[in-house]
Amino acid sequence: MKRYLRFIKNFDWIILLATLLLLGFSVAIIFSTTFSLTGGTKEALQQAGYGVAGIIILFAIARLDYRSFKNYSALLYILTIAMLVAVRFIGTTTLGATRWINLGFFQFQPSELAKIFMIIVMAKFFSERYDEMRKFKTFLLSIFYVAIPTALVMMQPDLGTAMTFIVIWLAMVLVSNAKKIYLLVMFLCALAVSPLVYGMLHDYQRNRILTFLNPTADPMGTGWNVNQAMIAIGSGKWFGRGLGHGPQSQLNFLPFKHTDFVFAALAEEMGFLGAGAILVLFAVILYRCIRTAMLARDYFGMYLAVGIFAMLFFHIFINIGMNLGMMPVTGIPLPLISSGGTSIIITLAAIGIIESIIMRYKKIDF
Repeated sequence: MKRYLRFIKNFDWIILLATLLLLGFSVAIIFSTTFSLTGGTKEALQQAGYGVAGIIILFAIARLDYRSFKNYSALLYILTIAMLVAVRFIGTTTLGATRWINLGFFQFQPSELAKIFMIIVMAKFFSERYDEMRKFKTFLLSIFYVAIPTALVMMQPDLGTAMTFIVIWLAMVLVSNAKKIYLLVMFLCALAVSPLVYGMLHDYQRNRILTFLNPTADPMGTGWNVNQAMIAIGSGKWFGRGLGHGPQSQLNFLPFKHTDFVFAALAEEMGFLGAGAILVLFAVILYRCIRTAMLARDYFGMYLAVGIFAMLFFHIFINIGMNLGMMPVTGIPLPLISSGGTSIIITLAAIGIIESIIMRYKKIDF
């Protein structure tokens, strides 16, 4: 009994409360935006179910000692590569992208799980080589580790997830002991090969970049999604049109309104106050991640928290940015809000890791 009382006392309930409120917003907006399409509550109930499953996983992971994950990093890396390779052979293709494996009862997206696995793998790498990171060969080795899954994800193609891997790696490098001159060299090299990378992109990916640079160039074509999203956000004003009463989302002018552009639908129906509440809740979670990194008892815990912060921040920044026309359109979901089982469960698992780090900082013996 005392163990459970200590668990309850030292659990970070603030981050859990922010998480539950975001899930509540998610179910509400998904119900509103999909009801007119399906005439039922299937998508909203599914989202709620994923949330319940994810919360159970969150508590289960919180009770585990995060340091035990280090022992399985090699296996997790092998599983990451195996999953991403398997997608190419048994994956389901949707809208020209092969990113999912149909499990019958669930559309599993391996690249989402790979994000958590790679955070653990890279956290172990950087924590065990903190002093060695000043050597250029160790710096290059870290690039090699992240380059393989990044390349496999690019082949799906999934530019957004590939960029997420790079951002996680970059965040860990920035807080490591690596010489910053190495990053400058890598930046210059990336700048030099950027024309080649641009040429390797698919046509729709290049069109997204061009639309980002000039959204009004083709308002009825490639610029349609972004323009409709911005109209939806602006029409919400302070208090919104009300759930089920947003003309852009309810009349289907706004595409992917419960996935990629869910923030625009939310802003239209809940207004500036609703969108602002979402941003405040995200800020609370991100702050707790930063605080966890600062309080972690070891380098491994610090790097885990930094990696999770980087993943969440990048997803939030890119998704909301593309809804506002400030970033190119990608398939990156809005954490805890966008419809999608794998994304919801993996995000909640990541928060469970944060909870585990916090509780071990307080030296609780389970």
